[in-house]
Amino acid sequence: MAKKQYGNESITALRGPDRVRLRPGVIFGSDDLHGCFQAFFEILSNSIDEAREGYGKTIKVTRFADHSLQIEDEARGIPLDFNPREKRFNWELVFCELYAGGKYYNAEGGHYTYSLGLNGLGACATQYASSWYDVTVWRDQTKYSLRFEKGENVGGLQKEPFKGRRTGTTQRFMPDLEVFTEINIPKEWFERVLKQQAIVNAGITFEFIDKIDNTSQTYCYAEGVLGYVEELAATDYLSAPFLIKGEGEGSDRKDKEPYRAFAEIAFSFTNRSPQISYFHNSSWLEHGGSPDRAVRSAFVSEVDRWIKSAGKYRANESKIAFQDIEDSLILVTSSFSTVTSYANQTKKAISNRFIQEFMTDLIRSSLEIWFIEHQAEGLRVVDQLLANKRSRESAEKQRLNLRKKLMGKTDFTNRVANFVDCRSKDIEERELYIVEGNSALGSVKMARDSEFQAVIPLRGKILNCLKADYAQIFRNQIIVDLIRILGCGVEISGKHVKDITAFDIDNLRFGKVIICTDADVDGFQIRTLILAMFYRLMPSLISAGKIHIAESPLYEITHTDKRLETTYFAYSEPEKNEIVAGLNGGKIKLQRSKGLGENEPEMMWQTTMNPETRRLIAVVPEAAESMREMFDILLGDDLPGRKLFIETYGQDYMGDLDVV
Repeated sequence: MAKKQYGNESITALRGPDRVRLRPGVIFGSDDLHGCFQAFFEILSNSIDEAREGYGKTIKVTRFADHSLQIEDEARGIPLDFNPREKRFNWELVFCELYAGGKYYNAEGGHYTYSLGLNGLGACATQYASSWYDVTVWRDQTKYSLRFEKGENVGGLQKEPFKGRRTGTTQRFMPDLEVFTEINIPKEWFERVLKQQAIVNAGITFEFIDKIDNTSQTYCYAEGVLGYVEELAATDYLSAPFLIKGEGEGSDRKDKEPYRAFAEIAFSFTNRSPQISYFHNSSWLEHGGSPDRAVRSAFVSEVDRWIKSAGKYRANESKIAFQDIEDSLILVTSSFSTVTSYANQTKKAISNRFIQEFMTDLIRSSLEIWFIEHQAEGLRVVDQLLANKRSRESAEKQRLNLRKKLMGKTDFTNRVANFVDCRSKDIEERELYIVEGNSALGSVKMARDSEFQAVIPLRGKILNCLKADYAQIFRNQIIVDLIRILGCGVEISGKHVKDITAFDIDNLRFGKVIICTDADVDGFQIRTLILAMFYRLMPSLISAGKIHIAESPLYEITHTDKRLETTYFAYSEPEKNEIVAGLNGGKIKLQRSKGLGENEPEMMWQTTMNPETRRLIAVVPEAAESMREMFDILLGDDLPGRKLFIETYGQDYMGDLDVV
């Protein structure tokens, strides 16, 4: 099928009922059950607006067996007759014209002080979205009747005299399955919304009649939001329910006309069931907007101020967050304004800047007074909120530690350069060789048993952790990589270790950690620096006997006798002398051992890595004080002590070193 050419005739405009029926999501938020319920709420809102102005105190909602819905009020009745100013009948404007209504000029003293339905869309849009729609109005001693089918009027406006004093409007309609994907609205939705409206519209009675299960229920809160908070708090509360009320005038921008706003805020602190709800012009604000930002700002500011004044914060403790407050807060706000900026027709949030500022100031000033007048309750509340805060921070720390551990278990091998892991999953069997440099890595890698021996090379001399501060230590990539590979974390806390888990020896990935360096001055110094790192960051590994030193031979001694060649390895000068003295006859070749990187793999396996033939020195702590003193002499700031130590014991080590 050929595509139509895109030209001037391609642009079309939707007219009449099609403006809603073909695009219901634009008006109702969606075309599913939620959109269908929003259509009902649009009609309910108009009856609520009338009741708030003092016209009728009862609104009846009926759900029929065929899923049609009816809203009946005792208000003034919708004007349906001819409108001289618009030169059209009002029923056409109300039910057939989008953006037509009597609530556009509220800020200038219109018919409604505060209105839930402001956009002039609801009645017309719901009528258009119904398969049929019946309207009956009583006013001016006349009964008016209208019927619509698929958005079109059938039979015009019917009028008949009515001698009674009754006024009000009854609207019954059938949501259209050609518009909505589903129209069977659950009973619980009606009950929830009607109860909410009773809460924020004090003294108005909402009656729900269900013809499907033949039940009825009535909702009315004489004290409005305060009564509801009292119901939620019951007798289990930290502070008795309290009501804040105020009215103000302002604008969202300096060049905008001012408008009026009114707010009621009821709250109670509790250990039972916290709950926060926001309403504006009787509409539940699922996403909050301005009232939510006002509550967060005011409560955090005043609670923080009161905690400080009561001296309840610990040293260096972080500021309380709204999350800690809302965990023990029951709060309902009901605000109204003559000008409202809704997020969209579904009215899930408002964005008025003045309303936010007005409510922030109102709540903050009222809370300041509340804390002064309710000191006993205030201190009890503060203790609970701080308990919430500390519990949250502890849980977050555990969660982060768990995440770091899981991350480490899954991908640490990919994130550390030149690390060579082993295959075994048995922690007690696994060994980690820490070697100096990539040249040693090559020899050790070829010599090792890859089943249980892993290798990590150091790049140059490691940082002196006894002299460096924590900021320097955790900027050092060599140290951070080694910590990640070990997996057990570090035994310190603070801002510098935010990306490293807290210490837990059960998470150590290796049964043995083996320091393997050259048997020369540089090698001994690197060995000492590595030990200093363990001593400062994770001393429990030393206490638990997890740290070892692999001795590497100083001499390779080859003895040839009658063409039989035997090789011996000496790990010290006295051992060399003893081996040589025990060799009778033959030819003896004495060679100083090379660095690890120059050793043959077979030699490395035999002398340094084979558990049957290697020599490991277990690093074990002496008394804590003597261990601290020795590290201070070797690497710390005790220069006189170091000089004295060298003068006293230096000759004991000279035989094992190259002296030129």
